[in-house]
Amino acid sequence: MKVLRTIAAIAMVAGMTPAFAGVYTDDLTRCLVEKSTPADKSSLVQWMFVAMSQHPSVVSLTKVTPQDVEKINSLAGELFMRLLTDVCAEHSKKAIKYEGTGAIQSSFGVLGQVAAGDLFANPEVAKVMSGLEKYMDSTKLEALAK
Repeated sequence: MKVLRTIAAIAMVAGMTPAFAGVYTDDLTRCLVEKSTPADKSSLVQWMFVAMSQHPSVVSLTKVTPQDVEKINSLAGELFMRLLTDVCAEHSKKAIKYEGTGAIQSSFGVLGQVAAGDLFANPEVAKVMSGLEKYMDSTKLEALAK
């Protein structure tokens, strides 16, 4: 389980760091993205949110309990295992065999990006994010472009 935890944690940030993506990693990534259901992607976003909510700079903004953390970790663990060992098992085996365990990190990083993209595309989320505009000085921003 320690290996799965490490891979899962790294997968959250894998999209932020450059990584080698060979043909087998690409195949695994494609499988994960194409075979993940909207519910799977939602579960992944929930897991990322719960994990990030534990950071000291935001923990006071959420009401995530230790029981919530345990439940979401359990659900995410099941999701990771189902995708890796059932849905995309052949792709997982080949990617690990030929390109190493970094293939898992890279592939789940892309899946995380896709899932987060779905999150940010939600009209309610976009509405909150667009609220930032009223606190920005368009004159100063335009001056940057000159």
